Amino acid sequence: MITGDHRLTAEAVARELGLLGLTGPSGSDANKSRGSASKDKRVPDILTGIELDELSDKELTKIANGVAVYARVSPEHKLRIVKALKANGHVVAMTGDGVNDAPALKNSDIGIAMGITGTDVTKEASDMVLADDNFATIVSAVEEGRGIYDNIKKYLLYLLSSNVGEVLTLFIASLLGFPLPLLALQILWVNLTTDGLPALALSIDPPDAGLMSRPPRDPKESIFTRRIKTLILGMGVLMPISVLSVFYFYNPTLADSPTSPSPPYVYAMTMAFTTMVMFEMFNVYVCRSDKDTLHKIGVFKNKYLNASVIFSIALQLIVIYTPFLEIAFETRDLLIIDWLIVILVSCVPLVVGEIGKAVFPWKTRTQKRS
Repeated sequence: MITGDHRLTAEAVARELGLLGLTGPSGSDANKSRGSASKDKRVPDILTGIELDELSDKELTKIANGVAVYARVSPEHKLRIVKALKANGHVVAMTGDGVNDAPALKNSDIGIAMGITGTDVTKEASDMVLADDNFATIVSAVEEGRGIYDNIKKYLLYLLSSNVGEVLTLFIASLLGFPLPLLALQILWVNLTTDGLPALALSIDPPDAGLMSRPPRDPKESIFTRRIKTLILGMGVLMPISVLSVFYFYNPTLADSPTSPSPPYVYAMTMAFTTMVMFEMFNVYVCRSDKDTLHKIGVFKNKYLNASVIFSIALQLIVIYTPFLEIAFETRDLLIIDWLIVILVSCVPLVVGEIGKAVFPWKTRTQKRS
């Protein structure tokens, strides 16, 4: 807490909020450490502006992590405090309403201005403006922002892992001398049914239960973290293995081509086509989180995702079992045993993904007060 009020006033408010007694000595003990931060290793809970003036920037940086309350400070002190906290690796948010607060707001990671009492200069220098001047709104904004950021990651993870798998399937098939496992129209259908509604449903996935208990992410961290890259590569490799295995199982001779399709080739192509669609339907549930298992997230938490998956599977059934669409897409009716094979093979990403998340749990950065 940073305030221009008297030390005793700040201490009374801080005690009511429970800020004192968490990091070091407080009250009269703090007076003993005034101007002696370099000699006395004890860090006061409360630091006044006068005491700040007696500290160098280096000394302030050393004790900034332990100070809970700053009293009788000026706008210049706020700027020093922001720089000290940032030097310690914190993500710093600073609030203010006066013209003199603008430098501190500008130098913090997130400057927050008061919308009602704040000056125009303060609002221009800030990243966020509280229209209602209610600090509780900051919490709601942070939660909303984190949820949106997570959903962007899920959306990109699903689209990239699926598209990488599709490209690798055709590329590896050509390297191995396989006939085309899917026709151009079938590939277009896969993109329409799997990259459409399920991907959009991921973008409105409910936030994780522990969203606000996580420490701030590193501002320099890329959206493509190591886990995201691993999942994209892993799903991208598993898809061609699954699809081409099914295709080869149903057409081991590999003698036919789209120019002279035979019943085995068309049947194998239908199986590969359906396996790819179902693979991506399972993959979408893997992409709901790069760290938590589906059991922890909840299968039925996103009703829009479940509905979009059911709708996409229904569209695939229509393509396979509707006579005139069978001719257009060159598909054949699949038997129950065929569907069992499709489901068994296409559920591989879900099984591998869930085991991977359970065996290699997500590790957060060291929790820091911000």
